[in-house]
Amino acid sequence: MKKLVYTSLFIFLFISSKVSAQYQPKNISKEDLKKANQWVDKTYKSLSQDEKLGQLFIVALYTNKGENEINNVRNIVVDDKIGGLILMQDDAAREINLVNEVQQKSKVPLMIGMDAEWGLFQRIAKAHKFPWAMTLGAIQDKNLIYQMSAKIAEDCRRMGINWDFAPDVDVNTNPNNPIIGNRSFGSEVNNVINSASSYANGLQDNNILAAIKHFPGHGDTSTDSHLDLPVVSHNLDRLNNIELAPFKALMNKGIGGVMVAHLYVPALESGKGIPASVSKNIITGLLKEKLGYKGLIITDALNMGAVANKYNPGELDALAFKAGNDIMLFSQGVANGKKLIQKAIDNGEISQSRVEESVKKILLTKYFLGLDKYTPKNPENINSDLNNDSHKVLVQNLYSNALTLLKDEKKLLPLKGKQVYYIPLEEAPYQTFANQLGSNIIIKKASEINTIPANSTVIVGLHKDNSTAYKPYKISDASKKVLTDLTNNQNIILNVFGSAYALKDIDISKISTVLVSYENNDDSMNATADALNGKTKIWGRLPVLVNDKLKAGMGIDMIPSTAK
Repeated sequence: MKKLVYTSLFIFLFISSKVSAQYQPKNISKEDLKKANQWVDKTYKSLSQDEKLGQLFIVALYTNKGENEINNVRNIVVDDKIGGLILMQDDAAREINLVNEVQQKSKVPLMIGMDAEWGLFQRIAKAHKFPWAMTLGAIQDKNLIYQMSAKIAEDCRRMGINWDFAPDVDVNTNPNNPIIGNRSFGSEVNNVINSASSYANGLQDNNILAAIKHFPGHGDTSTDSHLDLPVVSHNLDRLNNIELAPFKALMNKGIGGVMVAHLYVPALESGKGIPASVSKNIITGLLKEKLGYKGLIITDALNMGAVANKYNPGELDALAFKAGNDIMLFSQGVANGKKLIQKAIDNGEISQSRVEESVKKILLTKYFLGLDKYTPKNPENINSDLNNDSHKVLVQNLYSNALTLLKDEKKLLPLKGKQVYYIPLEEAPYQTFANQLGSNIIIKKASEINTIPANSTVIVGLHKDNSTAYKPYKISDASKKVLTDLTNNQNIILNVFGSAYALKDIDISKISTVLVSYENNDDSMNATADALNGKTKIWGRLPVLVNDKLKAGMGIDMIPSTAK
């Protein structure tokens, strides 16, 4: 049966005849390539078996969990000779000092990773926040995404980070997805591919490794894999056309890593309840053999409930390595994992050549990232280096280009200095937007709408809490009622400072003008106010299918009033 499944899959899949090798810097010379391989061979031969196995593990470093936690990581680095760290919350200067310290103690330099999909802010609160992928998916000039990830790469280098576990290439076809949502570029395969390609190239052209995730596709799930095991029950045809499509398009273009999800996909794995992250059929059979991927294969975090609730630490790591992963991320049991992998080698379940393959891939990537000669980083001024005007200008330009005008039937935009009323609704701050709009704006509470003269221009701002990417997007019944009441005798500009999915069950048929700003923060509010006042062009496009009337790709252009 399994053979039949993969024969069918092979027919479906488009496989490039020219499969690229793993990540390497562009325009590398034959001489440099020779030096790289010499360093890898020499380093590999210098390692004991225990040190070789250590290269397969990355553990988490937190600075907000106390000294015992930090000392535990120090001990793991020295005793288990691990291959890398993933930096978590929250003190950038402390993290730099700790990375400098452990790099000095490591025989082989450590690979330092971070989840930085929307920049280092994802883990370091004092860094500047970049837009979420869903916002970026609305941008038509994908070179702007390249500029953003190049800036993220600069921030990573400043911190001594080598690997950004991004971009997310999941195609978000499920509006109720609890864990992807804003992290996806959208519901359309080609938009996801083009956006993710720009993001990955911006990182890797600037010497930071990218990782496309979450293979084989987390976009149509209704369970959070941090808590339990999601099931993706689509057939092979659908998987190939949607879920797998971005991976197939990108993985053989030198992308440094593929991160494998904790998902159960019955069409790809006949063993009941086996997560993709420990499935030999999915990782070795599909990703490596059928798709021909040569780069680093890394698990999603092994502390996540989808797998941590099912397998013991160490046992999980050994299963993940057996399945074909090169690196076990966020390992909870390095010492035991190494023992169990060695036991499997001794029993003939895993070949030593498999260890050599993974370790040499890891070492070669480390060399290409410049880790053969590690230079300590300076923690001074790190917070201002990660959050300054250069970030602000770039980020506001990104939000400006993402703005999506879905309709403007009465040509209410741009505002051109006319008297406008503004009603902020929902739970999040709005004052930055009000201030930037200018002095012709009169703010009214929801309880005061009856005091607004008939046929006025009224901006209704739906300001959703965007403190994390996972906050609910749904609009309250109270806000919907205010909208309905206003449509009776006012000219409405509805401005969504949140996910476009917020419009899913809102009737906009009697609303003249609808603008989606995607997020609610100072940068997005400033960019939106400038656009409404006619200072910047609006030309974003909806990245997701919202409902039968609001489809991906929708949007109209508004030329700045200064350009008319």
